[in-house]
Amino acid sequence: MPDPLPPLLRAYRAMSAAAPPVVGLLARRRIKQGKEDPARVSERRGIAGKPRPDGPLVWIHGASVGEVLAAAALIERLRALNLRILLTSGTVTSAAIVAKRFPPDVIHQYVPYDSPRYVARFLDHWRPSLALFIESDLWPNLILQASSRRLPMVLINGRMSPRSFPRWRRARNTISALLDKFELCLAQSETDADRFATLGARNVIVTGNLKLDVAAPPADPAKLEKLMAMTRGRPVVTAASTHPGEEEILIETHRRLAGFFPGLLTVIVPRHPDRGNAVAGLVAAAGLRFAQRSREELPAANSDVYIADTLGELGLFYRLAPAVFMGGSLVEHGGQNPIEAVKLGAAIVHGPHVFNFSDVYEALDTAGGARLADSGERLVKQLGQLLADPKACETQGEAGARVVEQLGGALDRTLTALEPYLLQLRLEMGAANA
Repeated sequence: MPDPLPPLLRAYRAMSAAAPPVVGLLARRRIKQGKEDPARVSERRGIAGKPRPDGPLVWIHGASVGEVLAAAALIERLRALNLRILLTSGTVTSAAIVAKRFPPDVIHQYVPYDSPRYVARFLDHWRPSLALFIESDLWPNLILQASSRRLPMVLINGRMSPRSFPRWRRARNTISALLDKFELCLAQSETDADRFATLGARNVIVTGNLKLDVAAPPADPAKLEKLMAMTRGRPVVTAASTHPGEEEILIETHRRLAGFFPGLLTVIVPRHPDRGNAVAGLVAAAGLRFAQRSREELPAANSDVYIADTLGELGLFYRLAPAVFMGGSLVEHGGQNPIEAVKLGAAIVHGPHVFNFSDVYEALDTAGGARLADSGERLVKQLGQLLADPKACETQGEAGARVVEQLGGALDRTLTALEPYLLQLRLEMGAANA
């Protein structure tokens, strides 16, 4: 019987089946780059690091930190139903976040490299009862093998970016063969739903963005008090999740604002903490004084810039500054998620490139909960206005909070869509316990 898969998928399967001999070289290179955990790299070959728990197991997969955090509230609701959770992701940073912010009974594993042998080993061990894929991290062998085992799969918080959609549309047969394996596609917006439907997804439902229902990030009270004591009385701006090409603009912004706001402290939180030394080099080259958190330093009275190059501490720096610039938006990255900062009352300033969260930013901008700075000049002006007028800063933060509250509800809608699958799992649990 001929293989019904499109030619591109057949070629991919053949190449990925031949990949294991070079995986060792790839893994060693990634370990040197800090992209793999050497103690857990065997998980990438499908070798389980933990035993499978008894009973139904819900497998949730997300690419990295953003997707994993988007699932946090959903995971809590599933745990409340006494369901066991297997959470997979592909990055070292996401694994660290899971270890720091998720309950210990949530099993984290690195997703296996997408070679048939490794995927089969992974599925043989874990035998999931239900698979939930977050947003759009679609690995062909993982999806095809899960489908061949009749594993129910649902795409949740589905997003199809303006960049990805045209590329996939040119390979519609290929993406359609993968999306067709999902029994449900729960999309973030009408636009995402239309794109997924155009590409061949079945049973597409708009449920909203789960990231809007995520709780505000935590902050260690003792660490926060120490930081606030060191910065009390100073104007503070936080630049969150910055990318290469943005820090230079932020340094120049600090220079110009410091002339109007004596004692100004700019906190730069690079999206990837391992860039901390590179950011420090830029600050030093500009002749500014800085402290670096990864070196266990606190901002001194004469520090111009505080480089917060640690993982999982954004909750501290959102609480430290009433005005927050969201990174990834002055360069064509697509913008970082502003929701956590908004939930902590921050007044948001962002650049023009926010297509990753276009609906959220549009709603925030329209309601006065965020400000657009489409150039370095505008960034100076927008941040300067917020620093000069604390009441306007507070009003903007309140407007943003109202927008996020109005846009919420995705968690309940997602659970409603998943209810038939969850009911089946509860029935299986009941039968096993009878």
